Amino acid sequence: MMFRKRLIAALMLPIAAQAQLSQEQVNQFAANTEFMFAVEDNFHNKDSSFLGSITLTNHSDVALPAGQGDWQIYLHNVRKMKEQSVKGLRIEHVNGDLHRLIPTSDFAGLASGETLVIPFEASVWIVAYSDFMPRAFVVAKDTKPAIFANTDSEDFSDFVTPFSEPKQLRRYNNPEDKTILVDAKVRFERNQGLTKVDAEQAVKRIIPRPQEVDYHRGSAVLDESWSISFAGQLSSEVALFTADLKAKYGLNLSAQADHLNAGEDKVIKLSVDAQVGEPEGYYLEIDDDIIRIIGHDNAGAFYGMQSLLALLPATGEATLPNLEVRDNPRYGWRGMHYDNGRNYHGKAAMFKLVEQMARYKMNRLHWHFSEDEGWRLEIPGLPELTEIGAYRCFDLQENRCLLTQLGTGPFKSGSGNGYLSRADFIELLQFAKARHIEIIPEIEGPGHARASIKAMEARYRRLKQQAEQYAQGSLTNSQTDTQEFSQVDLSAATRYLLSDPKDTSSYITVQNYTDNSMNVCLDSTYAFMDKVTYELQQMYREAGTKLRYLHIGGDEVGAGSWIGSPACQALFAEANNGVAGVADLKPYFTQRVAQLLHKRGIAPGVWEDGIMYDKVNPFNRDEYPNEVFFTNAWDNIWEWGVADRAYRLANAGYQVILSHGTHLYFDHPYEAHPQERGYYWATRYTDTEKVFGYMPDDLYANADYTRARDKIDNLEALVGRPMPALEKPENVLGMQGQVWSETIRTEEQVLAMVFPRMLAVAERAWHKAKWEGAQPDSRARQQDWQRFASALAIKELYKLDRDGITLHLPVPGGVIEQGKLVANSAYPGLSIEYSLDNGSTWQPYKQSVTVSANAEVLLRSRVNNQISRTTSVR
Repeated sequence: MMFRKRLIAALMLPIAAQAQLSQEQVNQFAANTEFMFAVEDNFHNKDSSFLGSITLTNHSDVALPAGQGDWQIYLHNVRKMKEQSVKGLRIEHVNGDLHRLIPTSDFAGLASGETLVIPFEASVWIVAYSDFMPRAFVVAKDTKPAIFANTDSEDFSDFVTPFSEPKQLRRYNNPEDKTILVDAKVRFERNQGLTKVDAEQAVKRIIPRPQEVDYHRGSAVLDESWSISFAGQLSSEVALFTADLKAKYGLNLSAQADHLNAGEDKVIKLSVDAQVGEPEGYYLEIDDDIIRIIGHDNAGAFYGMQSLLALLPATGEATLPNLEVRDNPRYGWRGMHYDNGRNYHGKAAMFKLVEQMARYKMNRLHWHFSEDEGWRLEIPGLPELTEIGAYRCFDLQENRCLLTQLGTGPFKSGSGNGYLSRADFIELLQFAKARHIEIIPEIEGPGHARASIKAMEARYRRLKQQAEQYAQGSLTNSQTDTQEFSQVDLSAATRYLLSDPKDTSSYITVQNYTDNSMNVCLDSTYAFMDKVTYELQQMYREAGTKLRYLHIGGDEVGAGSWIGSPACQALFAEANNGVAGVADLKPYFTQRVAQLLHKRGIAPGVWEDGIMYDKVNPFNRDEYPNEVFFTNAWDNIWEWGVADRAYRLANAGYQVILSHGTHLYFDHPYEAHPQERGYYWATRYTDTEKVFGYMPDDLYANADYTRARDKIDNLEALVGRPMPALEKPENVLGMQGQVWSETIRTEEQVLAMVFPRMLAVAERAWHKAKWEGAQPDSRARQQDWQRFASALAIKELYKLDRDGITLHLPVPGGVIEQGKLVANSAYPGLSIEYSLDNGSTWQPYKQSVTVSANAEVLLRSRVNNQISRTTSVR
């Protein structure tokens, strides 16, 4: 009997050996096994969870052995998967969006040529392909990871099964998802009210629209017979102006300070007069042989030059209509928020964004450079912030990089990795300053801080090891090597530590992190904030500008943070410090940081929920010494009952930046279609027209639909309490668009999500339309939108393309009526193409086209070499 047991054990050795996958086997398996995601059923659990599946089709020569093994499959999934065992694989949530599949003793193996379907359940719902992340990978015990080849792609069709049934295309059926899912016919019907504006009128349309424009007869043709005379203080602005004329129109105009008289010379006269308009305002006059731009200040003169450039066609002769413009901005804060903490898109993307913001008279870039998934700016003295915090890879101990997230995959070369050097940022600051744009950096805290937390833990480990080695060496040198060295000086190692090693708190955030809250009870947390702020100030000073605003985040702190922290318990035990329990800790954090910034002459900013005790009560404004404390009001999901926070905060004495999710979040899809990129937590889609229609002076008038797409007729009844009026309108500083980058991994993707929606933000932040109000004039709004959209189609999109901006082009609408194809666009005048041979050849659409019975026609939009998604018309 004993012999038999030994024989069985001996026979089992080769099987066990086979379970140890080699590097070559891992590589072959990943290269030749298809990994596919699928949504199976969004309807199975009301609006709480959905059923999905992962299908592995093994086309390789490598078999995954039965039973427990040394291999695991890792995948990115932004919807937290239920931890369970399925088909012999244990599904585990690692952190954030990272999950893994681990074989158990019940695993039956996966032979060459076999297919394995792994069902799973995950939170809420998925109706967009972009919710699924690329670059799933497999790794064995002693091997390097290998990415499943078909998932190493930005084309979702390579690794996501098409959505076709209602239970895949709709978020839920209880409550009913009333979203109208778009196709060519729906688009056609929506666009029918639009007609093409005369091309000459479209070229004359300045975006953003000026306050007053008077057109005169005639026109001025710019050529090199013109000269520029300018006030000396405008030297920087004129340098950019002449560079634009040369680069975009081939015009090399001589420009000197105040040296020309008008006379018979053709001259562009540029000056500054504080009596003209209001801050940032200007006067522009164009006549046959003279052009005058008078700015209230340098910024106003610069914006007058941008209006002149805006009047020029995208290509061809530089002809300007004769006119007079008197113009002032609606708001002093006209901004864009750009998150590249989650995914870094390269240096060029930031410069392109700033350049286009200036063209459309926007003046604030809110740079979200720190997040859970990344830290994107070099900070002298804290190298780990970028050496580790700027990169994600497969390192479960996080000694070399952060835990991989958001489709980066296992390697530091993966998408979303990188940072701006100190020199790069100074260059960007100078570039922005020349264009009258102020950059507001954001050090995210106390939540959303995982990148900085893990980087400072790595710093702690490095310096702790050095201190221990130094102490050991000192003891050995003094011939006391047997003595313990428990009194190692760790003050340097702990100086900027953001976490308490003894903290037993348990929480999970909206983004499924369990360890992303700075410990607000540690003095080292505030030393870190002050150190980074100091280094930022030095960069701004070196760039010749000033750090006036610093955003400190404050939003979405995980419930349960700090409950198990000994440092916090000690703080609670101190008498008369105003901190008696966990509920006092967020106000404590904001007060300490605000005081640090006050000493440095910097105004702090937070996201709205970072300054609220509850839904309706802000922190006590009197506790903050800062003259300006600005807040971004973003959470206007109408049925959640917090859409009045913008007014509550302004009335309480905080300064407010309107940043509302339903209209101003550019991480949302352009339309309700699974192929459109983006999240859709605030609204199912946000197209450019919706942004254009935002009414910042009457927030409640924007309440149109709930998330389920129920029409809102009575907001107060929906919320169940009175909605406060705005008592201190002077505290609303302005508005900004937001682009968050969870699903955005490349420069091309981020630019397409921003453009052209940003132009609609520029329009509303600069110009108050006559149709706005509690009861907006829908007919006038439609006419205004038609003129704006025609200007996009005929002029602005071509200028953006010329400047290297990747665009989102609207998919055309179309129907076949009585044997004829009829097509239209959301942007009247935009070029449309059709194909009758499944995309092999394309023809420009000019008017209705006769097609054969039962024909399938493909449509797309085009601007030069940029094309939209295609749509099918039957």
